[in-house]
Amino acid sequence: MKIQLTNVFVDDQTEALRFYTEILGFTKKHDVPVGGQDRWLTVVSPEEPDGTELLLEPLGHPAARTYRDALVADGVPLAQFTVDDVPAEYERLRALGVRFTQEPLEMGPVTTAVLDDTCGNLIQLASRPR
Repeated sequence: MKIQLTNVFVDDQTEALRFYTEILGFTKKHDVPVGGQDRWLTVVSPEEPDGTELLLEPLGHPAARTYRDALVADGVPLAQFTVDDVPAEYERLRALGVRFTQEPLEMGPVTTAVLDDTCGNLIQLASRPR
């Protein structure tokens, strides 16, 4: 058993695609219309093009909005992405105008930072020392 797909609920799929590809560096994998303006829109890491896909899912269900907004209000990230060096990625993303709700923080063997994805979610970046 393995994880093939996970999702983040987004306010605007077009803006989410821009942020996740142009700013975070993911690659678009699928972009299929599914009715109305909604799309089956996934991105992947360019380092693992056949790896786990992230679905940029439209925020259609009221429970999803309540859940996501409650996490943001409490400062809880919806997802975590691994990077090689959190402080370096923090500096790179800040230079691109990304807003962070948590600066790099060492927590034992892990360093984390939390960013606002501009689409309604908080995303945690994490790295372990090599």
